[in-house]
Amino acid sequence: MTSLRPLGSSSLQVFPLALGGNVFGWTADEDQSFAVLDAYAAVGGNFIDTADAYSSWAPGNEGGESETIIGRWMAARANRDDIVVATKAGAHPAYKGLSAATAEASLRRLGTDHIDLFYTHFDDESVPVEEIVTALDHLVKAGTVREIAASNISPARLRASLDFSEREGLARYTALQPRYNLVSRDTYEGALLDTAAGAGLAAVPYSGLASGFLTGKYRPGTEVDSVRAGSAGRHLESERGGTVLAALDKVAREHDAEIATVALAWLAARPTVAAPIASARTVGQLPALVALADLRLTEEQLAELTDASA
Repeated sequence: MTSLRPLGSSSLQVFPLALGGNVFGWTADEDQSFAVLDAYAAVGGNFIDTADAYSSWAPGNEGGESETIIGRWMAARANRDDIVVATKAGAHPAYKGLSAATAEASLRRLGTDHIDLFYTHFDDESVPVEEIVTALDHLVKAGTVREIAASNISPARLRASLDFSEREGLARYTALQPRYNLVSRDTYEGALLDTAAGAGLAAVPYSGLASGFLTGKYRPGTEVDSVRAGSAGRHLESERGGTVLAALDKVAREHDAEIATVALAWLAARPTVAAPIASARTVGQLPALVALADLRLTEEQLAELTDASA
């Protein structure tokens, strides 16, 4: 069984792949979601990522569907203590911003008394960081939240948040969730990565497979039946997209591995990254994702992929 790894300086120990919950209640119904969650747990997976807004964009949904399914699954399997639950708050249509009510709504849907890793989903730059960190600190002191984290935040706001926490002795971010993958590097590399690295934060990147593009199924002249086909397919229009696919094909052949596994393994080897996030709509999609835990790319292969994605 794959060993767990520490999430930055926190007390949390996590599987090297975080299972994305964005598809639960959207493209995967409850039975499909339970099957994927069961298969993930069966290989030692314990790190599940969701958000209170998932999946409010789907017709007939109001938000919170993913948290509700995960909560029902944990209750049915009686495994809450084995799972590291990460959720993001502030974007639910009925619970905008951060408040005790926002957290309590997530707790209700998840059927739990605490959230292991609680992210601000989108930073609201009209709100002082002092106000946000203080609100998060209240949740930690109340025992509602174990660790706090940020997503979609600027380097300056992240630095200011960390400085305020340290100055006032309040709860401090331990993780960061940036958009980051082989075809989206400038969304993290640079000042944001440097700030995270300097502060010892763990990165848990989202869009690790670029909406499915880095699975290799999107090729010139092919049609893919997916709700994400538009956003994934646009990478074919760039020179970098083709160069990255060629490098992935080569390294995948050398390891007799799936292209998705190689893309995630490159990401997992990047500085600060603790566990990339990837989602599976079906059980059949899961093996290529969790295989990253056992795939070790050589320094030469990592450099080849890094150069191809420059």
